Amino acid sequence: MSLPVVAVVGRPNVGKSTFFNRAIGRRVAIVDDTPGVTRDRNFARAEWTGRHFFVVDTGGVVEGSDRTIDRLIRGQAMTAVEEADLVIFLVDSKTGVHPLDQKLAEVLRRSAKPVLLTVNKVDNLPLENTHLDFWELGMGEPHPVSAMSGRGFGDLFDAMLPLLPDEDDDPRADDIRVAVIGKPNAGKSTLVNRLFGENRVVVSDEPGTTRDPVDLTMKYHGLDLTFVDTAGLRRHARIRDSVEYYSTLRTERVVREADVCLVLIDASEGLHLQDIKVAETGWEAGCGVIVVCNKWDLVEKETGTAEAFVKEAAGRAPFLGHVPFLFASALTGLRARKTLDLVLEVARRREERVATHEVNEAVEAIVGRRPPPHARGRPVKIKYATQADTRPPTFILFANLPDEIPVHYRRYIVNSLRRIRDFEGVPIRIRLRKSGA
Repeated sequence: MSLPVVAVVGRPNVGKSTFFNRAIGRRVAIVDDTPGVTRDRNFARAEWTGRHFFVVDTGGVVEGSDRTIDRLIRGQAMTAVEEADLVIFLVDSKTGVHPLDQKLAEVLRRSAKPVLLTVNKVDNLPLENTHLDFWELGMGEPHPVSAMSGRGFGDLFDAMLPLLPDEDDDPRADDIRVAVIGKPNAGKSTLVNRLFGENRVVVSDEPGTTRDPVDLTMKYHGLDLTFVDTAGLRRHARIRDSVEYYSTLRTERVVREADVCLVLIDASEGLHLQDIKVAETGWEAGCGVIVVCNKWDLVEKETGTAEAFVKEAAGRAPFLGHVPFLFASALTGLRARKTLDLVLEVARRREERVATHEVNEAVEAIVGRRPPPHARGRPVKIKYATQADTRPPTFILFANLPDEIPVHYRRYIVNSLRRIRDFEGVPIRIRLRKSGA
């Protein structure tokens, strides 16, 4: 199921970036008092009472300006409205109703999308009532918030959730969803065409030919495999236009819905930081990950070339040490069909469930080899463990002082749990809980 998109729109300097950072719970967008600092858009995943959605931070809209940058920002913001499931129309209580607010209100009223008028910088809630002045915009009830302090966000999000698209049960529960991701021109569409034995998607030497995700389904060993060929993922700083930006957003949504990600790397160029970032996108989303080193036919090889490639990758990003690498050529067909078997294997591992007694025996051995460090002189004891979920495998560990278990020890637990089963290609999650006694 696609995660809904919430776009934050408003004129410059009303606090959109501060609002965005507050909504997602971390500082991502640049915040500055200078109008127009946010020229592109940021997007990130947010959650409220168990409901997940994307929040998009847009540049400030300057209606009527002839400056090129103002026209670009206006175009980007309007694209955000078209792509969004809901719009947060942000205004500034300190300056009151501004002529640009009125112009934006006219534009948003013509949109079929639900809009929540949100009045920022109402810092003395519930005593302050400056937000009431914005009724005159004709956009319904003004919702007062303070992005700086977080006041009012709970009420705003409570009002927002019923306006988002309904959550439906997944109709493809028996399918395996495979997202084909990578940098532009890594050969994603060529691989998909090779697997299907015909030209099902457009292939071009020009990077960025694929803009929107393309779904294609095949039967393999009695299972439905749905491959989604996606737009190339660039660094945000290199995303230049609205169409490409929202292609990237759609790609990230596809990854969130996928069971397995095929991460294509142009092996003739070597492993780049952006390749690692792309693979990390799938890994952090809880997908199974397979790295396909494409264009392997163009690489000058000698004994141990492939092994050295994998070792370098794991040295630069440790999680890649737990991921299968396939050295292939989508153009010539070299090992291309092997990807289908790998997809089935990784999808199966992602569904793996370990009996509770086996988990506890493993955790007891893990702690026995290397106990957790003491916390302020007190011993930290892990008393009980169980697997709580699959897709990806998720384990809950109960301890007397769960908050005192450091990050490096959590990594040690995760890496050790991998020895219970063959979890290659699958991220493992652990949750630490307070034990009863």
